[in-house]
Amino acid sequence: MATTRRALLRSGLGLAALATGTALSGCSGGGSQQVTPSGPFEVDSSQVPVGSGTVFGKAGYVVTQPTKGSYKAFSAVCPHAGCDVSKVSDGQIICPCHGSRFAIADGSVTQGPATSGLGAATVTVEGSKLKISA
Repeated sequence: MATTRRALLRSGLGLAALATGTALSGCSGGGSQQVTPSGPFEVDSSQVPVGSGTVFGKAGYVVTQPTKGSYKAFSAVCPHAGCDVSKVSDGQIICPCHGSRFAIADGSVTQGPATSGLGAATVTVEGSKLKISA
């Protein structure tokens, strides 16, 4: 039975291969550098537009405001191939590598090839500040 790239990554061998410079064939990262979400991260609520959101790439999060005063946060790493999502447009979080799209309300997949949604993070509102944590 052939070992899949996904199985290698789950076992940790894929990470070892990447660390030693051995490339895995198949989908590429499209030039996007993956940032693992870290926390806590703080942002002013004015940076997150209603009905949209903002990608905070260096922090590894995308923060959305589906309806006024309701904030959501997700990992900025697409579960399909590990690329970072690049923008929020038309109510969707968009991954540039293979075209996956995710709902701003819950991070669920609205268009593949991703088959699972973005990982949710916790948002705590303190006045005009949003505190994001994994």
